[in-house]
Amino acid sequence: MVSSKLSNASLTAVAQRIRDLTAQIHHHDFRYYVLDDPEISDAEYDKLFRELENLEKQHPDFRLSDSPTFRVGGKVAEAFQKSRHRVPMLSLANALSEEEFRAFDVRAHRFLEVDPAKNLEYFVELKFDGLSINLTYEDGTLVSAATRGDGETGEDVTQNVRTIRAVPLRIQGGAHLPKLIEIRGEVILPVKDFEKLNQEQGKKRQKLFANPRNAAAGSLRQLDPAITASRPLTLYTYGFGYSEGLSAPTMAAYEDLLASWGFPVGKWRTVCHGAEEVIRFYRKIEAQREVLPFEIDGVVVKLNRIAELDRAGFISRSPRGMVAFKYPPRQETTIIEDIIVQVGRTGALTPVAIVSPVQLGGASVRRATLHNQDEIDRKDIRIGDRVVIQRAGDVIPEVVSVVTDVRTGKEIKFRLPVHCPVCGSAVEKKPGEAVSRCVSRNCVAQLKERIRHLVMIDALNVDGLGERIVEQLVDAGFVKTYADIFDLKKEQLLELEGFAEKSSENLLKAIQDARQPDLYRVIFGLGIRHVGESTAKLLARHFAEVEPLFTATEQDLLQVEEVGPEVAKSLIEFFRDPEHRKETKALLNHLQIKAPVRAAGGRLAGKTFVLTGTFPTLARSEATQLIEAEGGKVSSSVSKKTDYVVAGEEAGSKLDRARDLGVPVFDEAALLKMLGK
Repeated sequence: MVSSKLSNASLTAVAQRIRDLTAQIHHHDFRYYVLDDPEISDAEYDKLFRELENLEKQHPDFRLSDSPTFRVGGKVAEAFQKSRHRVPMLSLANALSEEEFRAFDVRAHRFLEVDPAKNLEYFVELKFDGLSINLTYEDGTLVSAATRGDGETGEDVTQNVRTIRAVPLRIQGGAHLPKLIEIRGEVILPVKDFEKLNQEQGKKRQKLFANPRNAAAGSLRQLDPAITASRPLTLYTYGFGYSEGLSAPTMAAYEDLLASWGFPVGKWRTVCHGAEEVIRFYRKIEAQREVLPFEIDGVVVKLNRIAELDRAGFISRSPRGMVAFKYPPRQETTIIEDIIVQVGRTGALTPVAIVSPVQLGGASVRRATLHNQDEIDRKDIRIGDRVVIQRAGDVIPEVVSVVTDVRTGKEIKFRLPVHCPVCGSAVEKKPGEAVSRCVSRNCVAQLKERIRHLVMIDALNVDGLGERIVEQLVDAGFVKTYADIFDLKKEQLLELEGFAEKSSENLLKAIQDARQPDLYRVIFGLGIRHVGESTAKLLARHFAEVEPLFTATEQDLLQVEEVGPEVAKSLIEFFRDPEHRKETKALLNHLQIKAPVRAAGGRLAGKTFVLTGTFPTLARSEATQLIEAEGGKVSSSVSKKTDYVVAGEEAGSKLDRARDLGVPVFDEAALLKMLGK
């Protein structure tokens, strides 16, 4: 409470002093953490901070919502809450070589219908290797912060983000400031600070972080904000999500606006004219990569003009006018000490090399994939070999080649076993396939991987049910099928190592929260070969329920965009298998599945479309999304109930059928006009 011993005039003076101190400290934080150009000494800064702390302690009612004292941490949380982004945080497609980037440039010209001889204008900046963050500001004040998560829903880490000095608690200035805006950026840990943190972890005999990115992610996802506050995290911003009334002609102008508002933006950013200019910048940064104060894994290239970005559109979960232009994987040499075999959810046997520890891309590597027996034979990889390994896409270590010149003759050739190393069942390799598989559906290794896949973030998203706990549940015999997850009891969990009353209740609540998933998450979670998240979404939109998939024919499945003969065959084999059908139906009894939502209103409400042929700029899945977003329905066949057929090149029999029935036919341009695009 505010002290009653002070006069109204004195209280007004205290409130004003708190406002002044808050503004001063924000200013000095910006000078120090963003501009790296402090105006006062540390001692002077500390004096201002202590004065503010004391005044707020004496008069807590006068503490402002953007007070710098919030940065020192707060109450320990029991768990992170989910936070849905107003605009999805999309992922970027990768260009892993200069050739692939040039191909991206060619596609961009085609999407925009621009003369190939004309240089497109690109905005290029560094691709920071950290943790993506979405900051939401209302009336200029930070009100929430969330991790990227699955792109649509992340974790609320507001209290932790408040402790990061580079994050403005209030936007400076105010020119063109929207009432509500989402700012996107990357939370990182500079290399020197990472090394210092690991030294401190080592002294305390605590776990060492593998690389700066893992350290940043681990530091931000602490339930105790005080721990986050003790870590020297920083932030670089690069874009916007949702905003009310914000507009700018170019990406460069957007980032200039961010800088004018007091947000840290990368100084290594530029506008390039044409692909070759981008490549020169890419090479220049690569030459400086080892001396940069933070980790990067490439540059991000965006069409600079917002109008062109909008015209380019999207494909799957990626904007077609942007690309992550990645650097070649970092390589090292090491010794293969042994080769072990892992068994995946579909029974696939994957040979893995155990190598002498080596630092690769900022992380200590002890294992590298060998893919399959054909790959081992092709490269003539043996136990005891000195090999070159790399991180493919800077993520998965793999063996690239063998240094045969140093062989001693003691190296041992390797062959995959003819029986599963986990369950002892037979191993088979089908004609035309490179992968050998365990034929037993009762294989414990397969079960563990299937369960892990079902509960992962992109599937049912059971928070807290990770690899270690899945292993415990399967080993204890508590989980033998998908449905068993939803029949778990607290008494069973309490039998497992590491579980107490609270942790058991938390896991059971997370399982309960997972009972109402989107349909595509269920289809993806079943772990059907060749059915990834994107295909699962298309299947969900087409069939609207799981049950029709049990009896779908190849012809039915081939009507679904992006489903070819191989995927159709895999789906049919899965849903015709009696054990798969039984297990899937048992799982469905525990779920209340949310069908794909179709807009009730909109420009195209009540209209049925059929898409045929190849369109100039839109994939058929994109056109479907646009139509459904405006309340329309997309059918796979032409009938008297069809309102419109949208035809592209090589339209085929559907176009002939539409003409026979007198159904209106138009092209992509007319569709976009109808959509108001």
